[in-house]
Amino acid sequence: MNRPVRVALIGCGRIAQVAHLPALEKASGIELVAVSDPSRMVAEAVARRYDVPTVRTDASQVFSDPSVEAVIVAAPDRFHHELTRGALEAGKQVLVEKPLASTTEEAETLVELVDKTGLKVQVGAMKRHDAGLQWAHHFMWDSLGEARSFMAWYRIGDLRPGIEATLFPRVYAEEQAREQEAGFKADRERYLLATHGAHIFDTVRYLLGDVVAIEARHRGYGRDHAWTALVTMASGAVGSVAITVDVPGLPAEGIEVFGSTGSLRVDTPFPFYRMASAVQAYADSQVVIPIRTDGDPYERQLEAFAAAIRDDLAPNPDVRDGLAAVALIHATAEAVDSGKEVRL
Repeated sequence: MNRPVRVALIGCGRIAQVAHLPALEKASGIELVAVSDPSRMVAEAVARRYDVPTVRTDASQVFSDPSVEAVIVAAPDRFHHELTRGALEAGKQVLVEKPLASTTEEAETLVELVDKTGLKVQVGAMKRHDAGLQWAHHFMWDSLGEARSFMAWYRIGDLRPGIEATLFPRVYAEEQAREQEAGFKADRERYLLATHGAHIFDTVRYLLGDVVAIEARHRGYGRDHAWTALVTMASGAVGSVAITVDVPGLPAEGIEVFGSTGSLRVDTPFPFYRMASAVQAYADSQVVIPIRTDGDPYERQLEAFAAAIRDDLAPNPDVRDGLAAVALIHATAEAVDSGKEVRL
């Protein structure tokens, strides 16, 4: 049996504690050997909970550790570029939370570094590892025919905080760090578009290919924001993408695609329900509703990352997919500001 890939977790904040660490505890083919966070209190609390042998407060110590083969970058968005670059320069493979970087220029430098080093960067758009969405991806290319139109949506509901409080484990954090992060997220329009746009734009590309043009409108309602975009694909298909925070009720995410020989609807549940997407597909006068029971995309993305390293496979999504998602986030903002179509 192959030896597990030895990884270190950089950044022990909320997403690490509610998503990556529980997944690491279950995932096969991967072993957590170190955690790193600027807060020693948080890093040590996490290490105790998951019986991790090594605690660091400086990422450079992780990069210089020969026992670490790969790193998971789960620090806040603004550190993704710096930490991913440092890991690659130290010869480590990287799984980095989405978005890949804060700007397209930063993302482009990471593409160049991956090409130079030959190392792997997998971006944490974990929904590519949702078993239902993967089934839909294959159906798209096998049975849907020419994709012609689509509608995609990503809605955060006002019931989400209560759902999270029920599903999430206790999160260790220092109050000063909470306040500091709240300050960086104060520009909610920019923050929400980046954090949620990274998911829905990657799903659109995963199912339909590259985007060549986008028009967009935005409306703000205090802390709540809504974007609606008209998107043109390289294939010629056109569709809409809607991102809304908040709406009364439950969170919702999904996509409908209509092609020349079939159609498809995917409804993706809140990931911490750990349920695969519900899919309904139509082709050849038949409706197919596949049942997929493996429903933890965070666990599945870790196993895919380990397999990419161990078996020298292409990471999914890779660094260029990460760049494309960042470019779409910025193109949406540009289209809103200009009121014009933006070509990519």
